[in-house]
Amino acid sequence: MARVLVIDDDTTVSQVVLAYLERAGIEGEQAVDGPSGLAAAQARPPDAVVLDLMLPGIDGLEVCRRLRASWAGLPVLMLTARGEEEDRILGLEVGADDYVTKPFSPRELVLRVQSLLRRAAPVPGLAEESTVFRDGDLVLDPVAHVAQLGGVELALTAREFDLLHWFLAHPGRAQDRDALMRSVWGWEFGDRSTVTVHVRRLREKVEADPSRPRRLVTVFGIGYRWDLAPSHGASDLSDRPGLSR
Repeated sequence: MARVLVIDDDTTVSQVVLAYLERAGIEGEQAVDGPSGLAAAQARPPDAVVLDLMLPGIDGLEVCRRLRASWAGLPVLMLTARGEEEDRILGLEVGADDYVTKPFSPRELVLRVQSLLRRAAPVPGLAEESTVFRDGDLVLDPVAHVAQLGGVELALTAREFDLLHWFLAHPGRAQDRDALMRSVWGWEFGDRSTVTVHVRRLREKVEADPSRPRRLVTVFGIGYRWDLAPSHGASDLSDRPGLSR
């Protein structure tokens, strides 16, 4: 059974979230502030974290930074009572995979958590069919859930890994942000800035100069496209035929 750590000082909100997670077959654990949340994660690493932005002791942004430093791939969904776009983007910038703004629908929150858990978990039974993608010194193995650049493993969040996987599976295809939300994460609705932020963070990890990207490029008026290294063609992007998303 998957286990989710809920870090929120509003006990009413936490109890509602925990109840809905339990109905969905997900075990929940509660922490009421930043220090106790970090301690709980350290004592028993969860499969995902639901994290309030405004926390006593250590705020949610710093908690997210510390979680990312210890577990790069740990899915984090941030809760915020603030409606300003700047605050939502800030949460994504420090490493949150997704966010929900209070007041929120508990059912929607659980669906978002389930999506994060599915994306983070390895898919059973695909080892023989899956493709290892290569583009120059960049290698991505979906089964092992590992991406390497120059032989060094990249610290990618679950959302960043999904995005890189999709682009490597569809080189040369321009895609707008709405289509990326649907194709990569299965969202029929959402904030386009989520894609923008994840693209920016991914560029910081795979581009030699993120301000002048050569792999993950912007197609003005449309969206984004992955361009292969000049020495690589579409026919030799992967080791063997396999699945793509």
